[in-house]
This record gives sequence, C-alpha cells and structure tokens, in this order.
Amino acid sequence: MYTRNNRVELVNIEEEMQRAYIDYSMSVIVGRALPDARDGLKPGNRRILYAMYERGWTHTKPFVKCAKVVGEVIGNYHPHGDAAVYDTLVRMAQDFSLRYPLIEGQGNFGSIDGDPPAAYRYTECRLNRLAEELLADIEKETVDHRPNFDESRQEPVVLPARFPNLLVNGATGIAVGMATNIPPHNLAEVIDAIVYLVDNPDCSIADLMQFIKGPDFPTGGIVCGTGAIRTMYETGRGLIKVRGRAVIEEDDRGRQSIVITEIPFGVNKSSLITKIAGLVQGQKLEGISDIRDESDKEGMRIVIELKKNAVPRVLLNNIFKHTPLETTFGAILLALDHGRPRTMN
Repeated sequence: MYTRNNRVELVNIEEEMQRAYIDYSMSVIVGRALPDARDGLKPGNRRILYAMYERGWTHTKPFVKCAKVVGEVIGNYHPHGDAAVYDTLVRMAQDFSLRYPLIEGQGNFGSIDGDPPAAYRYTECRLNRLAEELLADIEKETVDHRPNFDESRQEPVVLPARFPNLLVNGATGIAVGMATNIPPHNLAEVIDAIVYLVDNPDCSIADLMQFIKGPDFPTGGIVCGTGAIRTMYETGRGLIKVRGRAVIEEDDRGRQSIVITEIPFGVNKSSLITKIAGLVQGQKLEGISDIRDESDKEGMRIVIELKKNAVPRVLLNNIFKHTPLETTFGAILLALDHGRPRTMN
C-alpha cells in the first residue's frame, strides 16, 4: 500500500484479509442485516420511519411521493442506493409481507402474485398509525441518539417502540456467517403474554403459550403441530410446517371444487397456480378439470374444479405433497442485543 511519502508498506496478506473481513462482517451484522431486539428494525427501516416522522408525514397528513421520502432518507441518514431504500419502504407497506404494515401506501406497491411495484415517482406513502407507536415520545429523550453519516444531524440508535415489533412483524435477513428468520405473531396475543410475564416474571414458556399459540402469518395458513412451535420458543430454532387453507365446495349441479383461501407465507400465488397447472398437464395430478384465480379485493380465492369421479381429500393431499401449498418455515430467532448477535427464546 502506498503512503503519502511514496513508501510501500508491507503487510501479511493473511492477517490483512482476516482483519478486513472481520470488519466487513461486523458492519453487515450490526449495520444492515440483523434487527435490533428492542424495536425489531434494521437500520434502513428505522431511518425511513424516523425520516418520515421527522418531516411530519404521519397518518393524519396527506400522502407524499415516495421519491420524496427516498431522497430524504438518502440525503440525511442512509447514504446507499435509492433502489435499496425504496425496496425497504415498499415491503413495509405490503400487507402480504408484514403482519402489520408500518407504512400506508397509495398506488401500486406490488402484489402477492409477484408483480413489481410502480416506480417511486408514481407511488405515494405516509406513516401507518401503528408505526407512530414505535416513534411516540422520541422527542422526550427516551432513546440515545448518534451523529448521522456526515455528522450534520442526530439519528436515534433505536426507536422507543411502545409494542414489541420484533415479535409482531418478525424479521428476515442474511448476514455474514449467520441469518435470522423470525416469524410474525398476533399483536393482541403478544400483548396479553407480556402483561402476564410482567405479573409473573418466573413463568415458563408453556405458560406464555397459553396466550401465544404460535406464529400468525400475514397470508394466513395453518401451522401444523405444536411440538415444533414449542421447540422454536425454547431453543430459538425450529422447522414449522405451514399449510394453505382450503375448503371443498359443491355447486348446484353437484360438481365439487377445492377452494384455496390462504397460502403459506412467502409463496407466490401466481407461481402456485402455474405449478398446479403444470402437474395436471404432466399427468401427475389427476382429477382436475379446471383451475382459475377468482381473487379480488375481498380476499384470495383459487378455485380448482374437479372431475366427476375425483376424490377431493385425496387430491388435496396430493396438492399439499407436490406444491408449495405446504411449506416449511425455518425459524431462527436471532437479533441484536445491544449491538451483539444473540439467539433469543
């Protein structure tokens, strides 16, 4: 490496690579990929919410262009690419990505079919009312602040968070040598469990599971079995089987159909339909005469019409077996505990 004196500094490449990679790893772990256990947010999410709150773009005010929000965040707090900031903003507005969206969007913010959102010059947003509970009383010196990237202003280290966002909305992220995948939960159940924990600090996980039955995914679905759920809560890791919700309907002519109303978290609805259709064409699923998507703003509805002699329950089990209508959620309850990665339980 050349210095200002034009001298060459010799270093051991093994030591330099080790030092540099450790620095990079910690930067990714602490500064990008893992959420803080106190507010359940990664730095990018936190900076977006704080920038919007600081500018007064709350749920009672008019919507503002997402381009304006992205510029505010990049210019003041998060000096990274605009696409990354916008992607983070969009995810916080999608009701199929977050159990309780933190941003209210107006315009095309993508769909569960995998459609991309519109460019940020078209979409508009503002803080959701629930997100403001993460930021309430921040001006009363409730949390520590630190200088932003150019030391022109202060930003919060963590948000005050009046509710446990990490448990409620979950988190996912891949760092260096570690990853996190925390499932979301029902807000009312989590609050009831916290009240019980405050009154009974020595309670067991079994006691808390009286209130929190298990994960509560934004796309619905059925969590199969309680053993894996308990293992996840006890050890911080677990494999949870999730099935879509389906019912068998019969029309006036006696024709039966399988109607899917909920799918596992993270499954693309359009890809699921394509997968089922492909299995029918490949004669791996027999007994299906038609499949169509009748989903609308009222909810999801995938209709699978059956042939006359088809056995609905057998066919449904085959769909579970061969398609993503049944998936496994690999839970890893890893978060930052005062800046250090820790597996929670």
